[in-house]
Formats: sequence, C-alpha cells, structure tokens
Amino acid sequence: MNREELQKHIYYSDKYYDDEYEYRHVVLPKEMTKLVPKTHLMSEAEWRGLGVQQSKGWVHYMIHEPGGSLWIFFVVVVPLAGYSLYIILYQ
Repeated sequence: MNREELQKHIYYSDKYYDDEYEYRHVVLPKEMTKLVPKTHLMSEAEWRGLGVQQSKGWVHYMIHEPGGSLWIFFVVVVPLAGYSLYIILYQ
C-alpha cells in the first residue's frame, strides 16, 4: 500500500477522561512503523507527516519500551477549558 492508503487505516479511539485529562489512542498500521523515528521524539511536523490528524499543539513526549511500540503525545489546552489532552499512539 502507498502512504495515502496506509493513512486511511490509522485508527483513532474514542476519547476517555480522568479528573484532569482527555485521552485518545491512535493506532498506526504495522506497515507504517518503519517510518517512525527510533532516535528521537517526533515533532508535530513529523507525526503529521505520517498522517496522524489531530488539532494543533500536540507534543510527542514519551516512547514506551519494549520495542518502541507505544508513542504518547499531549497538548495543553487553555486552562479555562478545564482539561489537557493526551494521545497515545500504538504502532
């Protein structure tokens, strides 16, 4: 599959919440995992380049081992909104 076709297979979970945050899992197709950098946390331009579509301001802040299969992102929302938002990206 080409990249455009792979992007159609990115899975976005329903949102879920705790007292402070809103969360969502994003699952990439297995074929896309080779495109994810292993040496550094991704910039917004990098994860958008993979085809992940979220609102502006998300920050990749953690890689979960083993295998680097869990990628976690967050964005701080305006305090008046009452919550911050996290994305967990599985490969």
